[in-house]
Amino acid sequence: MSGIESVAVLGGGTMGGGIAGYLARAGLRVALVDASLELAEQARERLLVRTQGHVEAGLLPDEATATTTSVVTPPDLETAVGDVDLVIEAVPEEQALKEDILSRCSAAARTTAIISSNTSSLPIGGLAPAVSEPGRFLGVHWFNPPEWTPGIEVIAATETSRETVERVVAFLRAIGKRPAEVADRAGFVSNRLQMALLREAVAIVDEGLATRESLDEVVRSTFGFRLPFFGPFLIADMAGLDTYQSVFETLEREVGPEFAAPAAVRELVEAGRLGTKSGAGFGDYTEAERERLLLERDRRYAALAKLLGELDGPG
Repeated sequence: MSGIESVAVLGGGTMGGGIAGYLARAGLRVALVDASLELAEQARERLLVRTQGHVEAGLLPDEATATTTSVVTPPDLETAVGDVDLVIEAVPEEQALKEDILSRCSAAARTTAIISSNTSSLPIGGLAPAVSEPGRFLGVHWFNPPEWTPGIEVIAATETSRETVERVVAFLRAIGKRPAEVADRAGFVSNRLQMALLREAVAIVDEGLATRESLDEVVRSTFGFRLPFFGPFLIADMAGLDTYQSVFETLEREVGPEFAAPAAVRELVEAGRLGTKSGAGFGDYTEAERERLLLERDRRYAALAKLLGELDGPG
């Protein structure tokens, strides 16, 4: 785990508590703190109750309760961070609060400790001045629920050292997560995409095109059905970029200029790079690679369709 064996999680809310529990079950020594010792102990108790519920539901093995019990609640932040290898700040999304917590943390932690913020949208470069020796500071954006969502955005500020990034990426992979390094801009990648989707969803409902319930069903059972396995570029290549360009043109004409086809799509279509069917689109594909990809796509979609049927039941 790149020398990371102990972690302090600062903040006992939904994210902080979930992160602490996951790390403890991964074999780490974990300290959980909140605004007071009483609040930290309450957060630990909520974590234990949630873990036991997951065990009883068959989502976690029986030993998960015992490993979660190993989470400790030191009396204060300074005690918690004093001898750990990694600090994960997970307090509410308020710049001033995070700056105060990070400043206290960097003053009390060892100079070799990596300090991270679990911010959902605040630029890491804006928080970095609160940390002494900012080369050891970066963002690690976990997703709710942290116990189950595999992806984590890793965000380096200008001052963050490559060693820090590489150690954290290796650590996250070692504990079963799927980290992806992204650039330091407000909202990062996931929330920029997620907020764009919600913005358009609200507009569609306000226009009377669908109810909220119908829209949610369309998303989860059509293009959202593909997203557990493939990202938008690969999905577009498999669908055909000429088809995508036609859809963009219709939307531009009927909905508004904000739906004009991106230049990248137009240029690829003009070059005859239509996706997997032409052997090239955003990516390049041999005939054998194309056939393997489409077969794997169908295998995964069939498995997910079966799982959804089992979970949702008939109708």
